[in-house]
Amino acid sequence: MPDLLLIQPTQYSADGRTLVKQRRLHLPGLALPLLAATVPPGWRVRLALEVIDRIDYDAKVDLVGIGGMGHALFRGIEIAREFRRRGVKVFFGGMMASLVPELLAPEADAVVVGDGERALPMLLRDFEAGRPIRPVYREPLESLAGLPVPRYDLLVEKRIGGMLPVQAGRGCTHGCSFCSIAALHQGRYLTRPIEDVVRDVRAVRALGCRRFLLIDDNIISDAGYFLALCDALRPLRMTWASQCSIDIARDDRLLRAAVSSGCRILSFGIETVQQAGLESVGKPWMKAGEHGALLRKVAQAGILPSTEMMLGLDGDTAQTIAETEAFVMRERLPLPRFYVMTPIPGTALFAHLKQAGRLLHEDFSRYTGYQCVHQPTGMTGDELSRRYHALNQRVYALGSILRRTLLNPHLPRNPGAYLLAFFVNLRYLQHVRRNDIPLVF
Repeated sequence: MPDLLLIQPTQYSADGRTLVKQRRLHLPGLALPLLAATVPPGWRVRLALEVIDRIDYDAKVDLVGIGGMGHALFRGIEIAREFRRRGVKVFFGGMMASLVPELLAPEADAVVVGDGERALPMLLRDFEAGRPIRPVYREPLESLAGLPVPRYDLLVEKRIGGMLPVQAGRGCTHGCSFCSIAALHQGRYLTRPIEDVVRDVRAVRALGCRRFLLIDDNIISDAGYFLALCDALRPLRMTWASQCSIDIARDDRLLRAAVSSGCRILSFGIETVQQAGLESVGKPWMKAGEHGALLRKVAQAGILPSTEMMLGLDGDTAQTIAETEAFVMRERLPLPRFYVMTPIPGTALFAHLKQAGRLLHEDFSRYTGYQCVHQPTGMTGDELSRRYHALNQRVYALGSILRRTLLNPHLPRNPGAYLLAFFVNLRYLQHVRRNDIPLVF
């Protein structure tokens, strides 16, 4: 029986030498357990999540698959080299592998580009039959119907939290220039049959979980589907978290449906406090001046808003960063995350900055999200990096954390989520003290 090892590499700390490790992974990803469920009979499958697991290079393994987000992929390249040195065949997949397969082709025997649910079984059958595996497997899905129940059993045997991932949709209808999802899916949004989503939620509940992470790049891309999904989730009496456009706060039907079906946390990419910045990255439909009111409406409904913002957009200055900090503290945002704007290879933003000669370098291992790799318009790259780290240090100071979480006026509407936010902020504080980006949780 051949052995397949699927690896999710961790990332390096800012010192470039220390691997980011945790005792427990509270939000495990879906990609590896879902792909494990597509493996043909006759294979033995194991998962290695490096942030909590040790990679055993001496283990009996016939084939290794590696997939990671962002610059964690460069740790994946190191892992691939070690396995290949030992004579083990390796393939890459995932977002970065799909956007820049040429970067990984020299480091692997194969690259899976795009959806993996059909491509992986084809690769495995080629390997098992003794045929040469192809350099590239590209088998896009036209429908998400019929996907198997993910191999949750491979996750629950690990040191994870009490929330498992369930997918609803894939892709997004928006075309934001910085977004890897937009670059990969090109405006396409596919949804799973609601009965399949419910089946997976029931599988999660059967394992003892009362919460789940609803995986979707923008859960309200199809309002009718979202309302029907909420109707189906409501009787299950589970709580869930997801991400979507802030537009959910503009539609009372959608917001009420989310709350009544068990939604307790939503993540929003609000990007910036200045309208010019939104327009520069293809988000003119968002209005920066409305961020505060919309986020308050979400919190008042009983959903904790988690936010993501970028620094270094065209037009950003030192004053913009000060206004960002003032906005976060004024609104007492319980889970804010910040990134230095980073042009991901394969996106429209990367192409634009490259053509304009504004990339400082193309060493993608340094495209981390916490250091500047392009020439901003309103300050130097070094100044942007310094101000980014200073902002994190102030926002994640203990007094700020307490004020935004345990002393938040919206806590009584959703106490469990705000208590969770407090501990997540403490984890982020540890990352910030190392000058790392607060990503892994």
